[in-house]
Amino acid sequence: MSHPAPFSPEKTFRSYTHEQGAKYAQRRPSYHPNLYQTIIDHHTSTGGQLDILLDVGCGPGTAVRGLAPHFTHAVGLDPSEGMISTARSLGGVASTSEPIRFDVSTAEDLGQHLSPPILNASVDLITASTAAHWFDMSRFWPRAAQVLKPGGTVALWTGRSLRVHPSMPNYAAIQAAIDEHKERHLKAYFEPGNLLTQSLYADLPLPWTLEPPVPEFDETTFFRKEWGNGGTSATDNKFFVGEQTMNLETLGKRLETGSSVTRWRDAHPDAVGTEHDVVRILIREIERLLHEAGVEKGKEVVKGGPMGVLLMVKKRV
Repeated sequence: MSHPAPFSPEKTFRSYTHEQGAKYAQRRPSYHPNLYQTIIDHHTSTGGQLDILLDVGCGPGTAVRGLAPHFTHAVGLDPSEGMISTARSLGGVASTSEPIRFDVSTAEDLGQHLSPPILNASVDLITASTAAHWFDMSRFWPRAAQVLKPGGTVALWTGRSLRVHPSMPNYAAIQAAIDEHKERHLKAYFEPGNLLTQSLYADLPLPWTLEPPVPEFDETTFFRKEWGNGGTSATDNKFFVGEQTMNLETLGKRLETGSSVTRWRDAHPDAVGTEHDVVRILIREIERLLHEAGVEKGKEVVKGGPMGVLLMVKKRV
């Protein structure tokens, strides 16, 4: 059996207000249709049905809105009142034009105490986008086994920090600056969940690695796919949608959505928005390195994207 990292309840996103949730939704890129299609194709080709979708840790509802048109009914759950408030304001519909249901609930409860509750053996696909690393997986997997139909699927995915494209001016120095900035400024604000994303879920507890195991899931059906192998082919990295080439303002806004950045800013409120802000420090260093390579002022852009990983597991029939 593996020894998963100790569970640490997520507090940063959970405490988000509606305003913070709205900024997150605006600045965090959505996912590429290729990712959604990979999930649907694998789910249906292995016997999965398209009646009920349950998205867990849904945040402002980005992923559930992307997948809902494939399903008759769709539900998004998140423990944050602010995130659910944002998700409801943004809306979304399933294939029948039925509105997506958004409710406050944890991944460990999966709607058990809602009214009406999420019923046992009712859900076809459970998804969690950049969220499973915040779950208590020892409680999530048994509850997922309860609510899934036989032959249902769990799909979990996440991305890790920016990998710049080798075609960029001063590519190696910029990548080194990004990596060094993370180590120097943000590593102290990482929670165990952040470390799981950096390893692309290599150590995420799975049903058969728990003690005791969750026998309802079939290890032989385990599916894993990665995107953006080291950032060497950013144009083929169809994991996140959005500008593969972005200006420094856009890059800064994306970096601001990271939980470790939020925690850094909470610890340094007087630095937020100044030249000593943790995001501004990195942006200025990238700007300097681009200028060093001959890029003109006002034409600074970054090409690249995060690496991503998708894990899928089937419930036994």
